[in-house]
Amino acid sequence: MGLMSPPGLPLFWQDPAPEQAGLQPDVAAQVASAVARGEFPGLHALLILRHGRPAAECYFEGRDAVWGKDLGTVQHGAGKLHDLRSVTKSMVGLLYGIARSDGIVPPSSARLMGIYPQFDDGDPRRRRITIGHVLSMRLGLAWNEGTDYDSPANSEIQMEAAPDRIRYVLTRPMAETPGSRWVYCGGATALLADLIARGSGLDLEAYARTKLFVPLGIHELEWVRGTDGTPVGSSGLRLLPRDLARIGQMVLDGGRASGRSVVPPGWLATSFRPRGHVESGLRYGYHWWIGSLAASGKAWAAAYGNGGQRLIIIPSLKMVVVILAGNYNAPDQWKMPLRLMTRIVIPSVIR
Repeated sequence: MGLMSPPGLPLFWQDPAPEQAGLQPDVAAQVASAVARGEFPGLHALLILRHGRPAAECYFEGRDAVWGKDLGTVQHGAGKLHDLRSVTKSMVGLLYGIARSDGIVPPSSARLMGIYPQFDDGDPRRRRITIGHVLSMRLGLAWNEGTDYDSPANSEIQMEAAPDRIRYVLTRPMAETPGSRWVYCGGATALLADLIARGSGLDLEAYARTKLFVPLGIHELEWVRGTDGTPVGSSGLRLLPRDLARIGQMVLDGGRASGRSVVPPGWLATSFRPRGHVESGLRYGYHWWIGSLAASGKAWAAAYGNGGQRLIIIPSLKMVVVILAGNYNAPDQWKMPLRLMTRIVIPSVIR
């Protein structure tokens, strides 16, 4: 499946055409009515691409923040950058695959202590950690992101407050054998970002612009930087909604955009292979969440972010969905995107 716009014309300058994309013609109106009734609190934006063309694009007013800094009430729109939070992690996963094809980062089989020997404390479990364990968040470290992200007890918050992210991550105590269990870990993404920077000689944002964003025609973005001045690989990326959809379409198209390869298709296949068990029906690949539609069992891959950020790719439906929201740190933040998908987005497919 290829992009449906003429060469040189950005896909997202077209007006949404739900019927041509095989969706109910009133899908956007359904969403707007439901938001007005309070059914999807915190929703900032919904974009749906189907068969390579825009099918729906909705924006709403709501409170927002930049990496925890309150912006007040914002009228969201196509020209407004939005926090992606941990959707950033999946973008770093794509970048690692590009860097691997460039030959500048280690393979998944490489041992982490061989790359960072200064942190080898002799623990045989630490010596067994591979890049594959990092990519799949099965490092075996003692790591806690089960608390709120405004809590000082959260390991990712502690990492960002530390003077050296990598030292913080690689001096965490070992809790179990690497590969034995999946534990959500922003420190894993920090390691990948560091390896990309070391291998390329560029910081993460510069490498991303050169290898991912500019090839896709993405020029307007922000990447929040930590106290050390380096981009926050675990959660710092801000993009325009249409540009996040553009990335999703590239992934759906096997890593290609405008006739050129951006991400190696083999890397995508590897990334979407389930490796870590999260919960019933949900798995984790190489920095991507993997699941299936409840009714049909059709597989999807997704990038998740704090507050309700979602980039969802459903190959069998040839569909890309972007959801942006402002429910940061809310304990039930996952419910709204799920309701939106199950009540409106998926039922809107008519052919």
